Amino acid sequence: MASLAKSAAPAGYDHLFIKAGGTAATFLVEVDGVDIGRFSEVSGLQVEVEVEQYNEGGVNGFSHHLPGRMTWPNLVLKRGITYDDNLLNWFHQTTGDAFVTQGKVLRTTAAVTMISSSGKRLRSWNLTDAVPVRWSGPQFAATAEEQPTEELEVAHHGFEATSFR
Repeated sequence: MASLAKSAAPAGYDHLFIKAGGTAATFLVEVDGVDIGRFSEVSGLQVEVEVEQYNEGGVNGFSHHLPGRMTWPNLVLKRGITYDDNLLNWFHQTTGDAFVTQGKVLRTTAAVTMISSSGKRLRSWNLTDAVPVRWSGPQFAATAEEQPTEELEVAHHGFEATSFR
């Protein structure tokens, strides 16, 4: 049987936050090496494996459960409005008129990196074939006291995790 571990964690590193000193402060998003920005919330970082059930003749005590297709939900990223245009530039390069002009989907490699409150990179998730599929901006009201935010939804074909030591 092949080993599951790529490399063992050094002693004392079994929990990322012990050595980093605190919790994640922000999540840096990069697309093909270009900094898209820092986000305060990331959701949808998960994978699900469909299970196929197989009933073997003569085995009545249980059904075999076999792993099937893997699916990944879209990632949803949230942050306060910034001056930077990289996020919307990426959105426009991969959708709308750009899609019609190119005649194909421009898929990219995106990385979501957890940054500690001290600025240290803790862990990164590299998304394969990422493409932005929804953006929503702030809702305006003269009486609103909360910070204006934007939200980006990204479809992808899976991810790999990387830790920084």
